[in-house]
Amino acid sequence: MKMNYDEALKILTSQGKFYINLGLERIEKILSFLGNPQDKLKCIHVAGTNGKGSVCAIIASVLSASGRKTGLYTSPHIFDYTERIKINGVDIPKEKFAEYVFEINDLAQRNNVHLTEFELLTAVMFKYFADENVDVVVLETGLGGRFDATNVIKSNLCAVITHIDLDHTDRLGSTKDKIAYEKAGIIKPGCPVVTCEGYEAIKDKADECNSLLLMVAPFEDTSELALKGSFQQENLSLALAAIRLVFPAIAQEDILKGLHEVRHPCRFEFRSDKMLLIDGAHNPNGALALRDSLEQYFPDKKRRFVFGCLKTKDYTKMMEILFTKNDEIYFYHFINANSVTVEELQSKCPYPSKEFVSLDRFEVRDDTITIVCGSFYMLHEILLSG
Repeated sequence: MKMNYDEALKILTSQGKFYINLGLERIEKILSFLGNPQDKLKCIHVAGTNGKGSVCAIIASVLSASGRKTGLYTSPHIFDYTERIKINGVDIPKEKFAEYVFEINDLAQRNNVHLTEFELLTAVMFKYFADENVDVVVLETGLGGRFDATNVIKSNLCAVITHIDLDHTDRLGSTKDKIAYEKAGIIKPGCPVVTCEGYEAIKDKADECNSLLLMVAPFEDTSELALKGSFQQENLSLALAAIRLVFPAIAQEDILKGLHEVRHPCRFEFRSDKMLLIDGAHNPNGALALRDSLEQYFPDKKRRFVFGCLKTKDYTKMMEILFTKNDEIYFYHFINANSVTVEELQSKCPYPSKEFVSLDRFEVRDDTITIVCGSFYMLHEILLSG
C-alpha cells in the first residue's frame, strides 16, 4: 500500500503527539521493538542553545564532501518535515517518510507507547539511517540534552556543546549553569567533547565520563564558509575542531569543498533580488547575534523588520535588542497556539509599528533591507506570502 505523506503529517501533528515530554523511557521502548537501530550508527552529537543547527550543517557538509555517507538530523523544519532527515544533503523521500511514520506509530499503539511528535520523528530517523547504512550521523538535540530523545545513543564519536544561554528556562533551569548541566548530559563515557565555554557542569561531566574535553577558541577564518553572520566564527571553530578530532586524516580540499557547499536555510540568509534577509533568531542571544551581523554586513542599509514570536520567549528583550526609532517595524501573528498577538507585541514595543500583511506589499529598494525574524515557526508562512 502506498503511504500517504499528508496522512503521516496528520498523525505527527495530532493533539496526542504535539507536546513536549522530556524523558528516554518511551523512545527506548519503541526503539527496542525496532531492534535498536541507533546502536548500529556512529554519531556526532550536538547540543547547545544557539548555533547547534549551523554546527551540524557544517560538519555534515564536510563529511559528505569527503565521500562519507552522512546522515543529518536537525529541527525545526521550514517547509516540510522531511527537511529534518537528510542523507548527503538530500531529504528523506516523502513516501518513505510516511512509510516509517505509519509503521512506528502502529507499533507504538499496539504496545501502548505514547510517543510525542519529536520522539516519533527521532525513531523514524534512527531506523532510516540504519536501514540506509550511513557511515556517520550528525545528530542535533531537540531540547536540552540529558533527557532529549536523541540521547538514547550509548556512545558517540564526539559530543559538541555550542553557545549556552537562557532559553526554555521552564524546562531546563533558570540559570546558564543549570542549562549547561542539561546540555552536558550528551557526554558519554570515554567519548570526547568539544566546546567553546568553560562551564563547570561540562568539565565535571567530562571528568566523570573520563572524556577528553577540548576547549576551542573561536578564531577560524569564515571567508570560505557559505554561511554568513558574525556568529558563524564560533560555530565554524567548533565544527572544524570536531571534524579534525574524529577524522584527523581528512583532506583540506574536502574541508574547503564542504564549507563552500554547506546550506542551512533561514540563518542569516540574504536574498539580494528582494533585499530580504531571513533569520530564525528566536531568543535574546539570537537577536543580539542578528543585530551584530546586520551591523557588520549591512551597516549603511535602512532596516525594515517583520517580527513574530512565541509567548514562551522573552520577546520584550528581543525587541529592545533589535529595534531603533529609525526602523520600520511590522508584527505578525502566525498560526501557532503560542504565537504572540500583534496587539501584545505593539504594547511592548516603544516605537511605532504596523501589522504585517504580505512581502508583496513592500517596495524593493537598494537602500533598505527587509529582515524577517523572531521564530522559525512563522518563516514558511511569511515566505509563502511573497
